[in-house]
Amino acid sequence: MQGAIGIHHIGIAVADLESAAERWALMIGTVVDHGQDSEELGTRALAIRTPQGPMIELVAPYSEDTPVGRFIAKRGEGMHHVAYEVGDIEAEVARLVAEGVEMIDEKPRAGLFGLQVAFIHPEAVQGVLLELVQPGGSH
Repeated sequence: MQGAIGIHHIGIAVADLESAAERWALMIGTVVDHGQDSEELGTRALAIRTPQGPMIELVAPYSEDTPVGRFIAKRGEGMHHVAYEVGDIEAEVARLVAEGVEMIDEKPRAGLFGLQVAFIHPEAVQGVLLELVQPGGSH
């Protein structure tokens, strides 16, 4: 069992992407590394970085009728998920499914920024939404 390599990014749900990016830059000196809009996922996202540490992914919904939109409507803006990089996402997902872990994604799928992703249900991890990611292309 290989498990996680380390934290890849921390996902933060926000209502206004540009305002949130400015706020993070003011507070801790982040800079925008790259961004992506996804009609399929119903989100706009910015990857922001500090000189050290994991990336921060700011994610804004297109509407309230998207997963991130429903999250904000229910819980407000804030911490959405923690993403861990893995070396072989298919093997990790298969291992977790075999162990009976409740998954949102029982097979990896295409995510933002060229990543392969699979989400572990929050009920499986003390209420925390975990994302497994494997870089699979360019952003």
